[in-house]
Amino acid sequence: MKKLPILYKSKSECSGCSACFNICPAEAIAMQEDSEGFEYPVIDDNKCIRCYKCIGVCTK
Repeated sequence: MKKLPILYKSKSECSGCSACFNICPAEAIAMQEDSEGFEYPVIDDNKCIRCYKCIGVCTK
């Protein structure tokens, strides 16, 4: 099985635009709020089908 995609290594690499969340065909990405009120994507490894569409749409 392919490895789980890594959307970012640190939060500073993510703008929180939710493009990855919106493109995920398996609804495996949730936008979760951090302690400062910003939302970041989190992948549910049980739902992820490893299609990597989230990586392709990322605007990093």
